Amino acid sequence: MGTTITTHEEIKNISINDLPDLLIGADTIVPTMHGQEKYINFDNAASTPTFQPIADALVSFLKWYSNVHRGTGFKSQLASWAFEKSRDMVADFVNADLNKHVVIFTKNATDAINKLSRQINFSDDDIILTSLMEHHSNELPWRRAGRVEHVQIDEDGCISKDDFMAKIKEYGSRIKLVAITGASNVSGYITDIDFFARETHKIGAKIMLDGAQLVPHRPVDMKPNDPECYLDYLVFSAHKMYAPFGVGILVSDNKTFEEGDPQEVGGGVVDIVTLEEAYWTDLPEKEEAGTPDIVGVVALAKVIELFKSVGWKDIIDHESELTAYALNKFNDIKGLTIYGDTDPANASNRLGVISINVDNVPHALVASILSYEGGIGVRSGCFCAHIYVRTLLKVDIENCKTLKEEILARDRSNLPGTIRISFGIYNTKKEIDRLVEMLQKIINGDYYKGYILNKEKGEYVPDNFELNFEDYYKI
Repeated sequence: MGTTITTHEEIKNISINDLPDLLIGADTIVPTMHGQEKYINFDNAASTPTFQPIADALVSFLKWYSNVHRGTGFKSQLASWAFEKSRDMVADFVNADLNKHVVIFTKNATDAINKLSRQINFSDDDIILTSLMEHHSNELPWRRAGRVEHVQIDEDGCISKDDFMAKIKEYGSRIKLVAITGASNVSGYITDIDFFARETHKIGAKIMLDGAQLVPHRPVDMKPNDPECYLDYLVFSAHKMYAPFGVGILVSDNKTFEEGDPQEVGGGVVDIVTLEEAYWTDLPEKEEAGTPDIVGVVALAKVIELFKSVGWKDIIDHESELTAYALNKFNDIKGLTIYGDTDPANASNRLGVISINVDNVPHALVASILSYEGGIGVRSGCFCAHIYVRTLLKVDIENCKTLKEEILARDRSNLPGTIRISFGIYNTKKEIDRLVEMLQKIINGDYYKGYILNKEKGEYVPDNFELNFEDYYKI
């Protein structure tokens, strides 16, 4: 896989052009119905692989691995230093001011949002404002916390600023929190964060940004010194930014978590315990009960080093070039529907997440053909954003009722959805060309006709092809 790169100075020398060769699994060969193929991963919006320098850095760290905090042994002291140094790097990465903010490590972004939803006290009169664009992780937790109102999306599929302002006018100071996504995991649309932050703060509410999709692709700034556009809360996940070793990140203002008891109790959250009382320690340890994912945190810090080395300009330019290239190709294919912005000229203003459908071929079948016959990994369905996808697909109320009845009866045969292609910083135009070739074959009907639908799962598998995963990896 090339030269081992483990030190800070060596990671600093990595450029965007190095990444395809440094990707772990870049040369992975997978079985298809037509023989062995080099695997292509276009499922980066779900989770990203990692790079050899990150894995090498972790191997280097593992010889020093020990539990963090309060250990007097050298390894424990070193691990504690690395863990807290990583926290500082995360804060710097999103321009959080640790005099005002706290960086709390969680299991993932979903866990971070749930933690925040349990911490904020909502009265019966309070409104939580979110949008129809949201991932379930930034919608369902708020339903448990209080009354949720949804901002509509406009004809293009973006969060409607007009409806947002209408909701502001309607509910005013009753709105306690605005929880919106930084970018869609379905259409790639990027939210105008400053606009929503500014208007939220005008009514005395707080804003939480779900940065799970945005942070790996664009710089995000907490703007602690901007009196109008600052972010009160930010969440994101390491596994979507090339550190698939665990860890979610919640950046919060200090005050939200300073008072009251910690949500989870146990080791690490106390200063002293008696049979009658427990005295809680300071943030962030107060909200990180038990042994944290030390290796995952260190991996995230190393990815942040990698991002700084490559540079945001090159990351954005590369992904925008891939997106424009793909849109140009897709626009030329008859029988292909693209959801969201189809203009290649706008590629730099969106993420490299493109949702499509092939006319008259179920989305789940297309995804299976790409995998079983082309060795190409995509994702199909609603991507944990059911309401948004149904809105984009214009599924009417009656169809929604029928679908609900079918799904509750364990039949996902007619589940609406799209095929999602999502790019990482390592993908190439050559890989897009292979995808385009396969899509054209599917449109032409040039694929195996013996796929069987598993109604309960809503998935298709070929009737004459079996996979034995133990041939490739043994547990």
